[in-house]
Amino acid sequence: MRRICCILLLFFAPAARGQVLISLVFGKYLNSGKVEFGLDGGMNLSNLAGLKEGDSHIQKLNLGFYFDIKLKKPEWMFHTGVIVKSTMGSGKLDVYPTGDHSLDSLMSGGHINRKINYFNVPLAIKYITPVRLFFEGGLMPGLRYTAIDEFTNSVNGQDLSYKNDIRSDLTRLDLGILSGIGYRITKGNGINLAIRYYRGLIDITKNDDTGVYNQSIYFAVEIPIGVGKSKNPQSTAP
Repeated sequence: MRRICCILLLFFAPAARGQVLISLVFGKYLNSGKVEFGLDGGMNLSNLAGLKEGDSHIQKLNLGFYFDIKLKKPEWMFHTGVIVKSTMGSGKLDVYPTGDHSLDSLMSGGHINRKINYFNVPLAIKYITPVRLFFEGGLMPGLRYTAIDEFTNSVNGQDLSYKNDIRSDLTRLDLGILSGIGYRITKGNGINLAIRYYRGLIDITKNDDTGVYNQSIYFAVEIPIGVGKSKNPQSTAP
């Protein structure tokens, strides 16, 4: 457990993305008979529930690492880790005044892609069936580190863009419900394919009376690292 805490702290450092390389080097030391460690990555479709204007999903890649910790019964596990690169938000929002009349004129008729980046920490219970299908559910807190409204428009055949930092308009923390279903391709420590749904419970805006909440669908692939070389290569799942 102490090793797990240390690696979690490393991933929350300013150079968090670079720390993914650490998992590739030290994965064999983190895997054991009770813990499975690996990389977690894929694509997520996100939008913001509660916006007054129409919006569409944005598609972004996500990347992080995971721990599956075996509980007393082998079919039950505690799933956690950190999704280091996790972008939420919405696309094709209506433009709003920026205070710069020239810029507002150029962006009139365009749209905004809102991109909010979080460190997300899934805290879920996973149940693995005898046929290697698994179900999971729990909570997922998030720590926001960037938030940008990207204005885009096309004028006289030229593509224009402008980025507005909106961190001061949003809360730093998020928390929501996480549920998912997946399949473990092989017995024991094997590649997992999963689909997860996240619905935020916290209004992430500071100046919106209607309430705006994150929601996202994650398509994930989990790949154990260093399993074959781990000191205790015992099975962690049916």
